Amino acid sequence: MKLTTINTGFFKLDGGAMFGVVPKTMWKKLNPPDEDNLCQWSMRCLLVETGDRKILIDTGMGDKQGEKFRSHFHPHGEDTLVGSIRNAGLSPEEITDVFATHFHFDHVGGAVKKDEKGNFVPTFPDATYWTNQAHYDWAYTPNARERASFLQENFVPLKDANRLKMIDIEQDVEFLPGFNVRFVYGHTEAMMLPKIKVGDKTVVFCADLFPSAGHIRLPYIKSYDMRPLETLKEKEIIHEEALENNYILFFGHDPVHECATLKRSDRGRIVLDKAMTLVEALAD
Repeated sequence: MKLTTINTGFFKLDGGAMFGVVPKTMWKKLNPPDEDNLCQWSMRCLLVETGDRKILIDTGMGDKQGEKFRSHFHPHGEDTLVGSIRNAGLSPEEITDVFATHFHFDHVGGAVKKDEKGNFVPTFPDATYWTNQAHYDWAYTPNARERASFLQENFVPLKDANRLKMIDIEQDVEFLPGFNVRFVYGHTEAMMLPKIKVGDKTVVFCADLFPSAGHIRLPYIKSYDMRPLETLKEKEIIHEEALENNYILFFGHDPVHECATLKRSDRGRIVLDKAMTLVEALAD
């Protein structure tokens, strides 16, 4: 099992929305905002190579949206999805699977591109794209709070192209040997967290349960979450599992830190232990 970080650039979101009920006097130390209260966030994806499978977890925002949309989120940076995949030694045609943790635009936007005729087509033409039926239905008929995050052009073309398959929802389903999936419901319906074994280590792709190292502590929950009290429970469960099993948490949105491990503080709280790159985390 080989893991490679795939960087797709940065974007900006309101700091208050990202940290919920936590006062600005506290969260601004974790991610300093600009004059518009916007913080910089990464759109970090993960490439998993195992056997003849080359699996991309999440795809970032992509570049097909118009200027008005982009002006709200300020995508920036030199890294791109396809460019980073090529830097990893692969072409888009070699990706066999795309695993979407959920269909919010900053996680699945790069799954679909516009062709030379302006049609929406899969970015990875030979890949199977994976979601689950509960999440697809939730995204296809969104509630008012999430409607702006679920853009049908990011996922409906995958189904139209017969490229989309569904994972059965179980407590801890095996997607592939060494690659399991945990379903969580606080942020959005049936978000999927990959849990990947690499030798004697386990990497958990945190998606939007722990979007950054700044979200490790329990009260640090985004205002975007549909069920914040459920998020609280899910964080508590992962906290305990991470301590017991020495999980490496992989952050999709942390602008600086790729990964971290956890520890219990002298006061009994579960907090950041070590922040590191993925390469450092997997080193013997």
